[in-house]
Amino acid sequence: MEDSKSQCDVLKKSLSEWSFSTPKLLLLPIDKVESNYIRRNVIGAVFSKVSPTPLKHKISLVSYSKDALINILDMDPSITESEDFTEFVSGNLVLSSSVPLAHRYGGHQFGTWAMQLGDGRAHLLGEYINNKGEHWELQLKGSGMTPYSRDGDGRAVLRSSIREFLCSEAMHYLGVPTSRAAALVVSNDPVLRDQFYNGFPELEKAAVVLRLAPTWFRFGSLELLARQGEVTTLKILTDFIIQEHFPSINPLDEDRYLQMFDEVSHKTLQLVAQWQGVGFTHGVLNTDNMSLLSVTIDYGPFGYLDAYHERYIPNNSDKEGRYCYGRQPEIVIWNLEKLARALSVLLNQERTGQLMEMVKNLQKHANDKLSVVFRKKLGLTTDQPGDLQLTQQLLNLMQETSTDFTMGFCQLGEVQLEHILEPEHTKEKWALETLKKAKTFQTFIEAYKKRIALEPELTESKRQALMKANNPRYVLRQWMAQSAIKKAENYDFSEVNLLLKVLQTPFSYQEEAEEMSYSSPPPCWARHIKVSCSS
Repeated sequence: MEDSKSQCDVLKKSLSEWSFSTPKLLLLPIDKVESNYIRRNVIGAVFSKVSPTPLKHKISLVSYSKDALINILDMDPSITESEDFTEFVSGNLVLSSSVPLAHRYGGHQFGTWAMQLGDGRAHLLGEYINNKGEHWELQLKGSGMTPYSRDGDGRAVLRSSIREFLCSEAMHYLGVPTSRAAALVVSNDPVLRDQFYNGFPELEKAAVVLRLAPTWFRFGSLELLARQGEVTTLKILTDFIIQEHFPSINPLDEDRYLQMFDEVSHKTLQLVAQWQGVGFTHGVLNTDNMSLLSVTIDYGPFGYLDAYHERYIPNNSDKEGRYCYGRQPEIVIWNLEKLARALSVLLNQERTGQLMEMVKNLQKHANDKLSVVFRKKLGLTTDQPGDLQLTQQLLNLMQETSTDFTMGFCQLGEVQLEHILEPEHTKEKWALETLKKAKTFQTFIEAYKKRIALEPELTESKRQALMKANNPRYVLRQWMAQSAIKKAENYDFSEVNLLLKVLQTPFSYQEEAEEMSYSSPPPCWARHIKVSCSS
């Protein structure tokens, strides 16, 4: 009780009581031009100073994350009842302790170098060190134009903002490293979008997400400087990132860049293994969308698997399937190689050789991490030869029968293996019933039982408990998000908030979720949902 009371004492109930911490990011090279106009080739800067563009029409608070407010920002949830909070999230109110910045970076997009990109519709408001000593950076997405807006208008629309808000929080509760979303607002300010690039643009509502991350630096932050030959700025930025975000690395160690790559690569491969484990497909795995702190960022045309297919492509803009579900580990390795190339600019020949040797080992590390994730999903606890093959055997059956990925694993852990071939024990398990139609399902079960027998301590009840802990019942399926979006477009935010509540406990059975059919077979219309890079 005392801990709870002491926490309440430090929670701020108004923005007049709350302020950003001293901004260390201003120690980095800042653009000398402070006028806000689009420039294709800013030189010698990591950030440009630029303020959000105010929204002109009435602003409404769609939703907020109570957990993010309390446990990250030290804010009392009652703060959301004030007009100031809504104005703050929209970008209309800039606090005196804030120096808004737009970050300059580049990146490889769909395998091709895209040169300067940058925060084209995002403003980093400032840094905050909370009462736990954690460092967080607050960023608005959809808050107006910057020097990096290119051909954009600096805005985001409601549909994509709801998806980012909900998925950021959903991934956190799934245990996947991610940026967080503190709050979401909407305005009647009109935004013109051609959602499917088919020549039929429509007016949509503008929205802004207040999102949080330990840092927003990404692979492309270093790539651009290396590509442009800005070696001094590259060294300044890389040393700053190591100093501020890699406490295990001595910032004076001559091998610090190698150590940084080693840590980034291992954590990023762990991240993509976790994506695979929950059936998450990012949709736009460009190098500018890859965090240097190995957290999931930039939620755009993402999707979670319904019926399992390794070529699942949520992004309607990804015509060749470069970023499909099954290729994500391969693409992440490709992206890490591009990061290594950027860091090699700071290395001598010997250390560059060592770095490239590290790159050669990435595939093995990726396989090892995938094996651990799927071993847990099968309720197994020890490393045994053939575990990845057993997993692949199951995934092949899922693809053959179009078995739902989430509920297939979930229901496999709800039935005792000795009874799993008996119809009376599985007739209420719709996904498992689909899986059992596979011609070699019984062969898989026999192989699965033999594998379990290699762990004498692993009882059936332990297997089921482990599977329940590692296989969610609820994920943010496309149709669920779409249902909430349709209501929100008419200012009914009830399903956005219901989904936020449900996705906070994704591994537990919830009556409210069952009434909404969130663990039932997806509706027929779900297969026709399309999402794209237009947001």
